[in-house]
Amino acid sequence: MKKRRLLDKALSKPAALRFTEVCRLAEAFGYRLDRVRGSHHIYESPRAARPLNFQNLHGMAKAYQVRQLLRDVEEFNLVLEE
Repeated sequence: MKKRRLLDKALSKPAALRFTEVCRLAEAFGYRLDRVRGSHHIYESPRAARPLNFQNLHGMAKAYQVRQLLRDVEEFNLVLEE
């Protein structure tokens, strides 16, 4: 799925995003996977002040973690990398 379509899906239905999709979306905004600790996938960005934590819940992303990504995108003025 294209990056812009993933962003639209995250904005409209954060609970419907798959775990792999939220990871791809975070990477499209400049985050990189820093470490994995158990089920916690920690993503960091040099342009964001705090890391993001994503958990795989039966193939789906947790809605509140998707909302945290969207909050940070807005707060730190991150743009999609094409």
